[in-house]
Amino acid sequence: MSTPSMKQAITAAYEQLKGVVNHTPLQYSQRLSEKYQAAIYLKREDLQVVRSYKLRGAFNKISNLSASEREKGVVCASAGNHAQGVAYSCKKLGIKGVIFMPGPTPKQKIDQTVMFGEGHIDIVLHGDTFDDCQEAAIAYSTEQRMAFIPPFDDSAIIEGQGTVGLEILQDLPDTAVVIMPIGGGGLASGTGYYLRHSIPDIKLFGVEPEGAPSMKAALEHGGPITLADINRFVDGAAVKRVGKLTYRFCSDLLDDLRLIPEGKICSTILELYNKDAIVAEPAGALSVAALDFYKEEIKGRNVVCIVSGGNNDIDRMSEIKELSLLYEGLKHYFIVRFPQRPGALKLFVNEVLGPHDDITRFEFIKKTQRERGPALVGIELRNATDYAALVQRMRQHRFDFKEVNSDQTLFEYLI
Repeated sequence: MSTPSMKQAITAAYEQLKGVVNHTPLQYSQRLSEKYQAAIYLKREDLQVVRSYKLRGAFNKISNLSASEREKGVVCASAGNHAQGVAYSCKKLGIKGVIFMPGPTPKQKIDQTVMFGEGHIDIVLHGDTFDDCQEAAIAYSTEQRMAFIPPFDDSAIIEGQGTVGLEILQDLPDTAVVIMPIGGGGLASGTGYYLRHSIPDIKLFGVEPEGAPSMKAALEHGGPITLADINRFVDGAAVKRVGKLTYRFCSDLLDDLRLIPEGKICSTILELYNKDAIVAEPAGALSVAALDFYKEEIKGRNVVCIVSGGNNDIDRMSEIKELSLLYEGLKHYFIVRFPQRPGALKLFVNEVLGPHDDITRFEFIKKTQRERGPALVGIELRNATDYAALVQRMRQHRFDFKEVNSDQTLFEYLI
């Protein structure tokens, strides 16, 4: 898994990356520190050249290729951030790159990749997930005899990402806890290795999105395992299978691994934006979202949360707000069959809704005789505690209803 020289390799990568990557700020957060009774610092990789840490590993890997390999060009597969790191590296080193990206990749990330490549890269959209995309990219690189630049499962990539840990200790030598987001595991592997071999008793916590628990599955299985299905919302950390190398590093280094609900991540994105003026992508907000899950473990300690990226598409904000409201218990959907009596809708609005409840969606479900059929009603509350009273009033006034939020199949179909 590692050699005695790996820490030196990370240091060498740091020297090689000088003038290419930013030494990103380690920003003290007074708001979060007061909330969690700890000294909370944010490692702002969202302020990196390509707005994520991925440039570190990509440039380190490509720089270590032979002259003949660079002349033939490189290939990579990425949901976005690794692609941008490879594109920027291709421009900086003056070589050709072919970048495979999953079909659902946000347009903002595609446009950014094109911008950073400045004519040195071609983009191929393929498949629905990163894993489908990577399979096609590897086949293409073999056929064209071009070097494949892995997103995480490679020693040079891991060493490049490890420079994040080196910078953390340069800026805060007495760091006690580091919370690291995990997708494929490259960041946690490199950063975790450098930190553990610098401060043996440091606590290293890994966090994954609840809908893409690939590292958790690997740790439970005793090795990497391919998940049948994943939630792609946290696109920067949504992989079906972690790497062999990264699994071995993380199984050895992590003190704990927890899954963070996508809705909680969305609430954190909104808080970072509204309260701290930080634009974090879903994967970038993972570590900060995890603070609620580590309240007791971090009290009174120096804690670093790695904000891994800031490539968030503004078009996704309505979805982010919706998922946040659902998670916080402030948004509820019902199928309501209104009684066939005059004034039923008026009664619902005047007597069932609370003074601070808002109808955010109302549509009859049937295509014919719509006004006599059930309606889909979305209601937003000011406080989650208002929900029980709302349901009680519906029953009191004899409204026939079904809660959609509690029925996953119905929710996915209608909402």
